[in-house]
This record gives sequence, C-alpha cells and structure tokens, in this order.
Amino acid sequence: MRIIVGITGGIAAYKAPELVRLLKKQGHEVRCAATEHALQFVTRVTLETVSGAPLYSDLFASGRTEHISLKDWGEMLIVAPATANIIGKVANGIADDALSTLLLAFSGKPVIMAPAMNCEMWAHPAVQRNIETLKAWDIRMVGPEEGELACGVNGVGRMSEPDAIAAAVCNSESRTPNSELGKWLVTAGPTYERIDSVRFIGNYSSGKMGFALAQALADAGAEVELVAGPTSLKIDHPRVKVTRIESAREMYAAATEVFPHCNGAILSAAVADYRPSECADHKLKKNGSEGMHLDLVQNPDILATLGTMKTDRQTLVGFALETDNEEANAQHKLEKKNLDYIVLNSLRDAGAGFGVDTNKVTIISRNGNRKESPLLSKKEVARLIVETITP
Repeated sequence: MRIIVGITGGIAAYKAPELVRLLKKQGHEVRCAATEHALQFVTRVTLETVSGAPLYSDLFASGRTEHISLKDWGEMLIVAPATANIIGKVANGIADDALSTLLLAFSGKPVIMAPAMNCEMWAHPAVQRNIETLKAWDIRMVGPEEGELACGVNGVGRMSEPDAIAAAVCNSESRTPNSELGKWLVTAGPTYERIDSVRFIGNYSSGKMGFALAQALADAGAEVELVAGPTSLKIDHPRVKVTRIESAREMYAAATEVFPHCNGAILSAAVADYRPSECADHKLKKNGSEGMHLDLVQNPDILATLGTMKTDRQTLVGFALETDNEEANAQHKLEKKNLDYIVLNSLRDAGAGFGVDTNKVTIISRNGNRKESPLLSKKEVARLIVETITP
C-alpha cells in the first residue's frame, strides 16, 4: 500500500520516524508530509532518510499542485501526531498549509489520525465535537492513550505507540463486509447475582471488549446476537441485535437458545462462577455483630455447555483472564471446553483488563498457533480477533 504519513507540531512528532520505519517493514511505500511546526520537533533530513522520498511541507515551494499529485499517489493517509489544531482545521474545512490542504483533497480514501495533546485540551468540548465530526466522516482514531504527558501530568492525551498505529493499518486492509460469515453470538459485560432486593455479587467488567467485538463482527459482515450483562454501553448497528440480561442463568438461557443457529460464538462476558443459594425479596438487615454469611452455589458453565453443543461447522472462542501460569491455564481451558480459540488476558499487563479502553491479548488457536497484540484500543483488538478467527 502507498501510505502518506502526516506529521504535525506536537512533541510526539519524534515518534514519526519509527512509525515510518515500521510501515516500510510491513512492505508499504511511504512518503511524509509535515507542517512547519512539525519541523521544530523532527528534521526534514530524518523524515526523508527513513521514508526514502522527498518531504512535502511547503504548499507553494514547487509551483505545482503537489497536494493533488500526492493525493493521487497515496492510498491511505495517517496523521501522527494529530494535534487539536489539525483536527479542528479538517473538521471545519480549513486548508491553509501543505498538510491541511492535502487532508481536504484526500476525500474518499482512508484516513487514520493518532491524536496527541494535553489532557485538558483533549477533554475540551470543541475538540470532542471535532472528533465526532471526523468519525462521522469515517476518519478512524487510534488513541489517545492514558499516561504521562509532556507537561508532566498523567492523563488521556498521549499518542498511541507506533506499533499500535501500524497494527491499525493492517486492520484497515482487512476484507470488505462478507455476508457469508453468517450469524455470530457474542456475550459481554458482567453478570449480577442477587443477594437481596438491593445487593448483588458482581465484578468490574465494563462490557467494552464484548461490544467492540460485536461491532467488529458486524462491520465484517456478520449478523450478531449480542447478549449483554448489566452495562451502560450501547451499540447502534443494523446487524447487531442486543439482548439484555442480569444473571448468569439468564445469560446461559439466552446463549444456549441462540448458539445452535449461529456460525460461531465469542464468549467475552465475565460470568459469575457462583450465586447465593437464596435471594431475599427484601433488604436484609444487619444481624448484630455476627456479620452476613452467604451459602454460594455454582452457576452453569456457559462456555463448557456450548463446547458440548458445538458442531464441526461452528467456531467457538473463549476468553481467559489469568494472573498466574497464564498460557498453561489458557491452554487447559481451551482443551477442556472444546474451544477453537482462546483469547488470553493477563492482569499483569498495564492498560489491560477491566474498565479501561485498551487491551493486550494473546490469541491461541486449537492447532497451537499464537498471535500476540501490542497494547491497542479495544476496538483495534476486536478487529484483530475477528480477523484471526474468521475465514
């Protein structure tokens, strides 16, 4: 693929040469376009050396309409870092330098932006409005991530690492929607197991990974039955049907009913292993200083049940969240529950696990193949999983 890397004037511009190097290593042809301010952080010589091509930075230098010829050459444009300034320019149709003019001329071709700015700037309503405008135009955002910023504070605004941006390019090259994928079941979120009318046993799952998987499958062309536990997340896609449940037994009933009619299933929900043996229909009162004692019984194992139901035409994918002997435990779960793939999360990995917008996984197949992801947004991880498990 012929890729243009656009660099703007943020401190994260120093990462641009590494991104160019990774893209070329993937086999892409790369040219660079930079703003005047970007060249305060990274030099023309560096960008021309790593790309092997002249840098486009001056709208009037050649006397030609270079933004049009470069647009005709490029098949994808990546802006990294994408400052609040360039995001605002594109969202409002402003073209006053080489890169912003190129971006407006690039209509109809894929554009990826990797935002990078101070956390207060990122949270500003004007920036968020501009981001939503660009997303509505199918401009994809990679990041930003949470971490230490150039100003010395920790917050959301750090540009995604070059390997995450390069991985997003690979995902963007995936196939067009394929209706032959058929119907898929996805489970997402936690389950709540009631103790009484106000209390429950639950966990920290947000459902973000499951909802991202449903979106990725639907984008790939599948019809998706999403069975979701208690979560505030919503999804608006014509190929996604959502069934809301609360308890593990409700999820079990919904999943076992749908699965026989599906081509595959991804069970990413964090299902409670146990529930109270009895649920009071009123709020239980304190019993002096004796405390509360609960008798717990085991919930049905949804993944194992689907493993026994699975036919040769179906694909079954499970998740394993581990803290010790991660790969050995995941491999044992894959074999014991008759899975085709298992996606391993480790709580040892910073930025992975419950409640965050990023994840880092290892996808293990039944034949022993492994695919590791760097730390990516959950949307990017979902695309990688779907790309791996579907034909």
